[in-house]
Amino acid sequence: MTLYKLVIFDFDGTLADSAPWFMRVLNDLADEHRFKRVSDQEIEMLRDKSNREIMRYLGIRFWQMPAIARDMRKRSAEASGEIRLFDGIPELLKGFRKNGTQIAVVSSNGEETVRRVLGASSALVDHYSCGASLFGKAAKFRALQRKLKLRPDEVLAVGDEGRDVEAAHQAGFVSAAVTWGYATEAALRRCSPTFLANTVAELISLVGAPASDKA
Repeated sequence: MTLYKLVIFDFDGTLADSAPWFMRVLNDLADEHRFKRVSDQEIEMLRDKSNREIMRYLGIRFWQMPAIARDMRKRSAEASGEIRLFDGIPELLKGFRKNGTQIAVVSSNGEETVRRVLGASSALVDHYSCGASLFGKAAKFRALQRKLKLRPDEVLAVGDEGRDVEAAHQAGFVSAAVTWGYATEAALRRCSPTFLANTVAELISLVGAPASDKA
């Protein structure tokens, strides 16, 4: 039996392998929104930085973020057919559902895009909280917790970036950082997640979800 009544997943870089697509469009976004273009070597270097450090390096101002995020959501929706789930994600979600754990996806990406990429697995998700938020991811976390009347320690938040771990800390949730997404393991460790998982199988074993038989 799992220790958690709700598991909240980030989407890009956690469930969906969207990094290759993101790398292809990053310099187009830089030209459109007038921030620094980067080489492949710089992109790899930035994976070890915090979100604030990345923004500073690229020369992105906070006031630019809403327009950049809107553009990203639009481009992601158009490219949703190119983006695939990481191996083992459908089985992971089935395992949680089999054990009676509720599943949520909290993402700045659009819900329609998230559902399209999830495909048949979208039916395994109980709650979607997608799109822009003035108050950040932690506010979305707390709203779900209040809605479901859960204690903070009954909620696990899973993500691939420092901001996911930070939002979990702010909400008082247990956190699991996965290393197969955007941020490096070293960058994630600096945020002090409760758990660190290098593979989907390791995430399953860490949180106590049963492995699901493939349908």
